[in-house]
Amino acid sequence: MCGIAGIVRLNGVGMVRQEQLRMMANTIVHRGPDDEGFFLDGPVGLAHRRLSIVDISQGHQPMFNEDEGLVIVFNGEIYNHSRLRHTLEAAGHQYRTHSDTESILHAYEEYGDDFESHLTGMFAVAIWDRRRKRLVLTRDRLGIKPLYYTVVKNQFIFASEIKALLGVEGVERQVDPDALRAYLHLRYVPGEKTLFRDIFKLLPGHTLVVEQGEWTVRQYWDLAFHPEPRDESHVKAELEQLLVDVCRDHLMSEVPYGVFLSGGIDSSTVVAVLDRIINAPLRTFTVGYEQAADVNEFDYAGLVSRASGTEHHELRLSAQDFAEWIPQLVWHLDEPVGDAACIPLFFLARYAKPRATVLESGEGADEIFGGYSIYRKMQTLTRVRALMPALVTDLISRLGANLGGGGKLSRYSRLFGKPLAQAYRGVSGHFLEGMRETLLRPEWTTSEGDWSYLSNLFASYFARVQDADPLNQMLYIDSKTWLPDDLLIKADKMTMAASVELRVPFLDHRLVEFAATLPTEYKIRGRTTKYLLKQVVAPYLPREIIHRPKKGFPVPVATWFRGGGLYEVAQDVLLGPKSRVLDYLRRSELAALLERHKAGEADFSNELWGVLVLEYWFQRFGV
Repeated sequence: MCGIAGIVRLNGVGMVRQEQLRMMANTIVHRGPDDEGFFLDGPVGLAHRRLSIVDISQGHQPMFNEDEGLVIVFNGEIYNHSRLRHTLEAAGHQYRTHSDTESILHAYEEYGDDFESHLTGMFAVAIWDRRRKRLVLTRDRLGIKPLYYTVVKNQFIFASEIKALLGVEGVERQVDPDALRAYLHLRYVPGEKTLFRDIFKLLPGHTLVVEQGEWTVRQYWDLAFHPEPRDESHVKAELEQLLVDVCRDHLMSEVPYGVFLSGGIDSSTVVAVLDRIINAPLRTFTVGYEQAADVNEFDYAGLVSRASGTEHHELRLSAQDFAEWIPQLVWHLDEPVGDAACIPLFFLARYAKPRATVLESGEGADEIFGGYSIYRKMQTLTRVRALMPALVTDLISRLGANLGGGGKLSRYSRLFGKPLAQAYRGVSGHFLEGMRETLLRPEWTTSEGDWSYLSNLFASYFARVQDADPLNQMLYIDSKTWLPDDLLIKADKMTMAASVELRVPFLDHRLVEFAATLPTEYKIRGRTTKYLLKQVVAPYLPREIIHRPKKGFPVPVATWFRGGGLYEVAQDVLLGPKSRVLDYLRRSELAALLERHKAGEADFSNELWGVLVLEYWFQRFGV
C-alpha cells in the first residue's frame, strides 16, 4: 500500500524539479512510511511512498520493465498476481522481482489498453510509456483506492491525496460551488468534482491517458445487472465457494494482518471465512465508547471472537477524543465527509497498527446484497405509489413539504410524490432535505438550477439502469456515489492516516459481478435483507449475529451534541466570530437547530456533524 504522485508538462518543454516531487511525496508520507522513490525524465516526474507489504526486499518503486521503456508507480494490491504472472511468463515476459507491481507493467505490455480488465484487486496506477511519451492513469473498478488530478500552468498533476497537489505552485484553494451544494445535500461530494475548484477525481473503473499535450478519459468497467432464475441450493454453494476464494486471495501479505470486527454480519462473515482458511488465530479489533453502552458492539464482537477463537482486542473512545481530532480528521480526508464513523475508524486503525499492518473489513456487503433498510422502504414506497392515482401521491408529497423539518414523516411524505429517479439520493440521507429554504442564506436558494450538478449526475446514473428493477437501480446509484465518495474514501483515508492497509473482500469485482446476477429475492426477501448471504454464513456464526438489527458503524454523536462535549464545540466553532459556514448558512437557524437537538425535539446530529466538519475544513485548508 502506498501513495503516488506525479507531474507531466503538457508541452513537453522544461523539467520537473525533484524538490517539487519530494514535497508532494512528503505530504503523503503517512501512506508509505517505509520507503520513497522518484523518477525524473525531463518534463516528466513520478514520486512514490511505500508501505511495504508484498515482496518487501525487492518491491521498490518506481519500477521498470525489462528494457526500461515503461516505468510505474502504484498504490494497491493485485490479488491475482500469481496467476497473472504465470500467464505472462508463459507469453515470454521476464520478471526481476516477486512484486505484483511488476505484473501490472507486463500486463500493459501484453494487453495494451485492455490491461486493466486483467487485474483483480484495488489499485491506483500511473504508467509512463517512455517511447510513446504517454502517461496512463487507472483506478480500480469500485474506487477502493483514490486518485486526484488537476491541470495548472501547462502541467498535468496527479496524486493519491489532494493535499499533495495543493503545494504545487499555481494550484489554488477555491471552493467549487456545485460541489459545496452537493455536500450540503449529501454530506459528501459525488462524481468527478471535489470541494476544491478544478481538482478532480478519476472516477472508479476509468482510465485517463495524457498524450501529445491532451488528456482523455475512458470507462473500462461498469456494473451491469443480469438477474437470472437460479436454484437456491446451487447459488448458495457458489457464493460460499466464491467467498472462500476471494478471502484466500486477499491474504496476500508478508506482514501481520487482522480484521476490523464490528459484530455485524459483514465483518463477522469475513472472520468466519478466514477462520476456515488459516491455521493460526486471527487478530480481531473492535471499537466502542466510554459511557455509551447503547451503541457499543463489544458483546456481539465477543460472540464472534469466541466462536472463531480469535485473538481479540477492544478499544474505547471518549467524546474528548472525537472533539480533539476533528481538525486532523479533515486534513486527512482532504475534503469534508460528514460521516462520524471516520474518527473511530482512524483510532482503531492506529490501535491495531503495532499488531497488524493489513486489516480486512466488511465494507461493501450492504451495497451489493441489499443490506440497508432504506432499500426495503423505498421498494415499498415505489410499489404503493404505482397503485395510487397521481392526485393522491401529489397531495401526500405537498403534505410532506408543508410539514418541513427533517423528520421521517416529512421526508417519506415528500419522497412518496416522486418517481424513484427523483426521490432516491443514496443511503446517506438528505442532509438539507426540508431545511433548504430556512437554513441556507438567501443567495444560496435563488434557483433550482443551482443544484443542477447533483440532479444531472443522479439522472445520468439512473438512465443507465432504467430497465432494472427498483432495488438494483438503488444499488447501482450507491455503487457510483455513496460507496466510492463516502464509504471508501473514509476507509482509505482513515486507515492510511495510521499507515495501515485496509482490504475489502466484498468489493472484489468477482463478488460484485456475482451479486449482480442474483434475482432480487435473494437480496431482500420479505423483511430480511442480505437474504442469501445470511443463508450461507448461518452455519458458521452465532444465531444472535445473523438475526440482529443492522447498526452500521454506530457513533454516539447525538448524545454528545446534547452536552457530551460536542455541543460546546459546536457553539464555539460554528457560531463564533470566525465561523466560515455562516457565509452560507443563517446563524439564527443554525443556532436554533443546535438548541432543538439539545432539547431532544429531534435528532439533527447528522446535520450538525456535517456542518462542523465543513467548518473545520474551511479552517484547516484556508479556503
